Amino acid sequence: MANPKLFVSYSWTSPDHGAWVLQISSELQESGVEVILDKWDLKEGHDAHAFMEKMVTDPDIKKVILICDKSYVDKTDGRSGGVGTEAQIISGEIYEKQAQDKFVAILTEHDEEGKAYLPAYYRSRIYIDMSDPSVYAENLEQLLRWIFDQPMYKKPELGDKPTFLSQEEGTIQLRTSFRQKGAIDAIRNNRNHAIPASTEYLTMLSEELEKLRIGSEADPFDDTVVSSIELFLPYRDEAIELFLSLALYLDNDDTQIMLHRFFEKLIPYIDRPQDISQWRDWDFDNFRFIVHELFPYSVACLIRHECFESAAYLMSNDYYLSGQTAYGQDVMVPFGNFYHYMKSPEHRNKRLELRRLSLRADLLSQRSKGIGIEFRHIMQADFILFLRDHIDRPEERWHWWPETLLYLNASSGPFEVFARSRSSSYFDRVKVLIGIETKDQLQLLLEDFASGKHPLPNWSHYSFSPARLLGISDMATKP
Repeated sequence: MANPKLFVSYSWTSPDHGAWVLQISSELQESGVEVILDKWDLKEGHDAHAFMEKMVTDPDIKKVILICDKSYVDKTDGRSGGVGTEAQIISGEIYEKQAQDKFVAILTEHDEEGKAYLPAYYRSRIYIDMSDPSVYAENLEQLLRWIFDQPMYKKPELGDKPTFLSQEEGTIQLRTSFRQKGAIDAIRNNRNHAIPASTEYLTMLSEELEKLRIGSEADPFDDTVVSSIELFLPYRDEAIELFLSLALYLDNDDTQIMLHRFFEKLIPYIDRPQDISQWRDWDFDNFRFIVHELFPYSVACLIRHECFESAAYLMSNDYYLSGQTAYGQDVMVPFGNFYHYMKSPEHRNKRLELRRLSLRADLLSQRSKGIGIEFRHIMQADFILFLRDHIDRPEERWHWWPETLLYLNASSGPFEVFARSRSSSYFDRVKVLIGIETKDQLQLLLEDFASGKHPLPNWSHYSFSPARLLGISDMATKP
């Protein structure tokens, strides 16, 4: 882009004012603006009227500034002197071309009542106020942005109509997008309301899930479960974007508690509501998949940005389950409750003769594309959840089932956080994830796996090696 040309219209009322005009003209010139100023460009023998008309006739002059003080306005409105001639030229251009933005007034003085000194033909237009020296730099930037047509605030591209306004009868939309965007903006711009905005979004998401509840009349039921899970995909992606933003910009104690309380709100969805007396084993399978999928993603996002303490918080603190007291059951449950058996995928596998080892694992893999976090990070989180559940609950019979590890390559080496844990200092940071203090505790767990005390998951005789995924032989062997 060529340097823009700008014409300066003003009245030389005093040496001080003239010096100010020269100052701003020089600063514009030094900022890449070719300034046309009579003190520089109008020489002896030149036609003064032609020079004034140059602002209109010269096609290269795209911008004109009117430096307005009392003298300039008096001469403009009274049509006296050279300024009066310029005023006739400028006013004609403004009145004839209402939409153009070639001219802008630069205010340098107010009257006794604080009103701006502006020519009559300009009073309905927006001006740049440079009368206050304390904000001169900010207003000079505003002027330069106007000259170069690069405004500070740009109108965003026109988006699509919100889907919930055009939803067809029978479809379901969760109305979370506006709150999610507000929360993301607050997080990334370090707003004071980032945590409240994020809490509002996550609360709405947890409440809107109720719209996905499947009626018992659905047939075939497994088709409806898959459709419901697919319907949730854009909302899952919204949540993942929030998890990543929190991990990158706002990892603190408040974030840990907020995420913990969010998942606490999701637990009731994975079992029957208290007001339902008749149900089938698979009636809540869509919720069981959705909730199970969200939890490893949250842990993976935190680990991806090395927020190890926050990821450990979600694993080490039990979750309150309201309504349990009425049945004499424990009201606090571990994170393992986010994984529940699903009957509908097995039924679907048989009904459609798909012959897959795990449709649930297939869905998790297929849905992991293009969301800012790779599937290997999900598998890593799944493995860590599997280890942590065994460390925290060694006597339990059933533990976290790492569905995604079905997709491990037979020769897969250690996951990233464990490969980096060759460094003793890095291991000291990572060990909080698994809930251990020493490498020896991991060795004992591996012995339990090897002896069969803790059976390893398997899919049609396929399993994995925890020792290899941990890189245990190299762990903590370097400074």
